[in-house]
Amino acid sequence: MTQQATSQWTSRRRVEAALAHREPDRVPFDLGGTILTGIHHKAYRKLRDHLGLPQKPIKIEDPIQQLALVDEDLKERFGVDVWGVSPGSPRGACKGPWTEGDYHKLRDEWGIEWWMPVEGGLYFDMRRHPLAEAQSPKDLENFPWPDPLHPERYQGLAARADELLNRRQVAYVLGRNAAGVFETSIWLRGFENFFSDMAMNPALAEAILEKVCEIKMRYWERALAEVGENVMIASEADDLATQDRLLISPAMYRRFIKPRHTRLFAHIKKSARAPVKIFYHCCGAVAELIPDLIESGVDILNPVQVSAAGMDTRELKRRFGDVLTFHGGGVDTQRTLPYGTPQAVRDEVKRRINDLAPGGGFIFATVHNIQADVPPENIAAMWEALREFGVYR
Repeated sequence: MTQQATSQWTSRRRVEAALAHREPDRVPFDLGGTILTGIHHKAYRKLRDHLGLPQKPIKIEDPIQQLALVDEDLKERFGVDVWGVSPGSPRGACKGPWTEGDYHKLRDEWGIEWWMPVEGGLYFDMRRHPLAEAQSPKDLENFPWPDPLHPERYQGLAARADELLNRRQVAYVLGRNAAGVFETSIWLRGFENFFSDMAMNPALAEAILEKVCEIKMRYWERALAEVGENVMIASEADDLATQDRLLISPAMYRRFIKPRHTRLFAHIKKSARAPVKIFYHCCGAVAELIPDLIESGVDILNPVQVSAAGMDTRELKRRFGDVLTFHGGGVDTQRTLPYGTPQAVRDEVKRRINDLAPGGGFIFATVHNIQADVPPENIAAMWEALREFGVYR
């Protein structure tokens, strides 16, 4: 492809080209466009100091993961191409955080309770599951499900989407109302309970999945109506895999989850007033299910967890690069980014770009959120390497 002058490439056009599997002027960059491509507030504060940016009160975008809202001055400094538009949380729907003993605690709008240690805590972990005692679908009838149509969810969505796409000419990801169909169901019931249900009490598992899917479909219909034609990417997320294998068998996925994914993703695309890409987050060794995800309607896979079994960037690009956009996988966040040298970071960024960038279909981001212990020098090395090696010639 003959490149146009770099000055003619807006962030929006750059991402649109990548999603269309064409090569823009450079690989698009995402930092903070989603709560899966963000940065912990401790690392964020150190990064601002390192870059000589003025310190300001840090806003927490995601309280569970303790992610900082990335400020516009840093986005401009790094030339970030992908921003985020997220729904609001109805007042009073979440409880806390409050401090009790050695923990900060909060309860989300689904009734799931999360705890973070007062001393040395970095994020909240699940501790209580509101449907842990359910026995049958009848036990779901009186559960206080979140209202997907609460008007406070949608305040400002339309104006923000229009501002980003049309005035600023940047790409954005439209955020979801909750974790994915599978993940939310597990969290409501508890991991051991839900996995057991899938084998021994499938009626209950199906009923929970169906209710969560219904709530998500109603949310997406309203959110997409709010933003109208100003939409590019819609975000969904589950974790289907561990470091070295799937959480459930492919047969279980195809029985319980894939039909809901297919229905939900088709509903999103049907409800959108402009062509929309499905961004789907799944950590771990998910390679075996990628063909199923593509069949269900996934357009963008986030991330490529390069440290997980079977997630070789070159091989995944060879097999799926003609239909999938890879969003993330630019550098390993388990070892290289927190513990490697700046040169090791540069070397890995170069390798991942070489594997994933040819022909478009790649948006650079870290494998997952940048954690609290990542040195700012390594983040800067990552960005510098992206600028050096992420140029299409």
